[in-house]
Amino acid sequence: MAFAGTPDDAVPTLRALAGAGFEIPVVVTGAPRRRSRRGSDAPSPVGAAAAEIGLAVSHEPADLVSCGADCAVVVAFGQLIAAELLAVTPMLNLHFSLLPRWRGAAPIERALLAGDDRTGVSLMALEPSLDTGPVYWQHEAPIGLADTAAGLRGRLASEGADRLAASLAEGLPTPQPQSGTPTYARKLTTEDRRIDWSQPAVFIDRQIRVGGAWTTLDGERFIIRAGRPADSSRDAVHDAPPESAAAHDGPPGTLAGDAVATGHGLIRLATVQPAGRGAIDAHAWLRGARLPDGARFD
Repeated sequence: MAFAGTPDDAVPTLRALAGAGFEIPVVVTGAPRRRSRRGSDAPSPVGAAAAEIGLAVSHEPADLVSCGADCAVVVAFGQLIAAELLAVTPMLNLHFSLLPRWRGAAPIERALLAGDDRTGVSLMALEPSLDTGPVYWQHEAPIGLADTAAGLRGRLASEGADRLAASLAEGLPTPQPQSGTPTYARKLTTEDRRIDWSQPAVFIDRQIRVGGAWTTLDGERFIIRAGRPADSSRDAVHDAPPESAAAHDGPPGTLAGDAVATGHGLIRLATVQPAGRGAIDAHAWLRGARLPDGARFD
């Protein structure tokens, strides 16, 4: 079978298939690109893994058909595969949601932002339309109160890879049409990650756990890498420093110690990244920042 994928999310599946002894004549992935400002072009995570395993690498989707494989597995490839290719070679897609909920580019992030209490992995037959194919199986996973998008992604990638390799070895069941109301997971924008402090703490907590949540302080971008609602069960396992207020009367965005007022409840900061600096423990940042009383995130 051929394989198509690009990011880290797809690497566990490639390794699982290769480790299970499946013949993989070609791995199609995104072209090399610069990963940092000063770096040179580097292969995608899937391209690097394929080269390490000793598999042929291509950047042309047509090679999924021309390689002669009887089917192809696609995981987070990042490109739509043309209908004429799908008409020649059947393709399986491992998708990180419980379809038809969260079809599209950012299913894990959208599930987390929406406050879903569960997500999962679906194996479907790939169709020209977006994530509409019949489903062979689904693997469900809970979303915990402290789960991050990065953590969920790693867990689903690993569990989905193992389940896929095992199900291919055993033989796939007959796929069933998707059932339920579809929702769509459009890619997150910079504005989706911007914190509106008038929102409740539980929603802002989910933004932070998605990753890249930001606000501004004195007109400069300020990223909040980790935090938690001050009144949640997550807070009980942490010792609150004496300067943290249980509540205060400031408007949303106002800092009181390591706590920030929201539209409902407080967010306690854990790890922050001021403009032009790396990530730092929030208490260390507060000690050095010497903020005036009433300092406020915009």
